[in-house]
Amino acid sequence: MAKTPEFRPPGSRADGEVSPWALAGLGMQFAVAIVMFVYLGNWLDRRLDTAPLFLLGGVLVGGGGTFYSGYRRIMAPKARDADSNHSEST
Repeated sequence: MAKTPEFRPPGSRADGEVSPWALAGLGMQFAVAIVMFVYLGNWLDRRLDTAPLFLLGGVLVGGGGTFYSGYRRIMAPKARDADSNHSEST
């Protein structure tokens, strides 16, 4: 019987690590998200006359959300390996 290849998500290598090329866009994603949320916050501050409340909120939401998204993307292969090792041992 032929052995079926193990499913791996795009950008992951056989050793379970994420390819650096798969993560190359994280910096750009981080910058774009912050700029977008800062622009939105600045627009809301001008519209509602609440400067700098929404501008600071935009920095926190854009930076924090993108940081969390990048962290999950980096840690996903390690979590998958831990789950597969746990299921194999039981």
